[in-house]
Amino acid sequence: MCWKIAAKRNQTVIWVKPLTNDCYMQKEPGTHPPMCKSDDDPDAVWGVPMETCISPYSSQIPRARGSGLAPWPARLTTPPPRLVDLGYSDEMFVKDTALWQRRVENYWNLLDQHIESDSVRNLMDMKANLGSFAAAVNNKEVWVMNVVPEDGPNTLKIIYDRGLIGTVLNWCESFSTYPRTYDLLHAWTVFSDVEKKDCSIVDLLIEMDRILRPKGFIILHDKRSIVELIKKYLGALHWESVATSESQLDSEQDEDDVVFLIQKKMWLTSESLKESE
Repeated sequence: MCWKIAAKRNQTVIWVKPLTNDCYMQKEPGTHPPMCKSDDDPDAVWGVPMETCISPYSSQIPRARGSGLAPWPARLTTPPPRLVDLGYSDEMFVKDTALWQRRVENYWNLLDQHIESDSVRNLMDMKANLGSFAAAVNNKEVWVMNVVPEDGPNTLKIIYDRGLIGTVLNWCESFSTYPRTYDLLHAWTVFSDVEKKDCSIVDLLIEMDRILRPKGFIILHDKRSIVELIKKYLGALHWESVATSESQLDSEQDEDDVVFLIQKKMWLTSESLKESE
C-alpha cells in the first residue's frame, strides 16, 4: 500500500500515506491490493459494494504539494481545492460560510436563554451541504456530525477537507447510532426533502426523537406549512415549542421559511412512575 513508518515506540506505530501516485505506479503487476479500475469513483459511498483496491490520486490536484489545505483552524473557512470537483467556486464557498455565520448567530440568540451551561455538546446537522453550519459553531465548544443526503451533491469530501466529520444518509431510513446520542439536531429543509420523496414525516420525527436526549433541542428551518404540520405532533412526542424566528431576519431565506426551536421534555410513562414509588 506504499505506506511508510513515520514513528515507532514500543508497540505503537504511526504510518504515513504517500503524497503522490509514484509508488503505486511502480508496483509489480499482480501485486495485492491492486489499483482500482479507471472508471471507479472513489467518492461513491452510498449503495456501492466495497472493492479491494487502491484509488489513485486525481490528476486534477497536484499531490506533490501536499493536500493543498490550509492549516487548522484556517482550513474551516478557506476554500479547499476539491471544490472544483463539484463545480463550486471559491466565491460560492465564502458566501455560504458567511451566510451560515449569520444564521447560527440567529439560532443562538433564540437558544441562549433556554440552554444551561455545558448542556449542548453533541450536535447533528441533518443536511450539512458544505459543512458551513459546523464551521460557524466552531467557537462554541461543540462537535458536529455532518450528514450529507445521498441523492444530492456529494459534498462529504469538502466537509472532510474543512477538518470536520460526516456521513451520507437517506433520511427515509434510520440513522445508525445509539438512542439519545445528540443534544441538538439541526434540520434545514430536511422535512421538505422527505416530503418530496413520499417518505413518512412521522417516521422521521420518531427517529429524531430516538436519537435526541431528553431536554435536547431541535432547530427546524423549513417551510411554514411543514412547521405547522409538525406542531400537530408535539404533544404526542412530548416536545414543546420554545421559539420562532420569521424569515425577515434572513435575507437569503425564502419568504415562506421559518426557524422553529423545539425542546424534548423529560418524561416518564405512568407505569414507570408507579414502579419508582
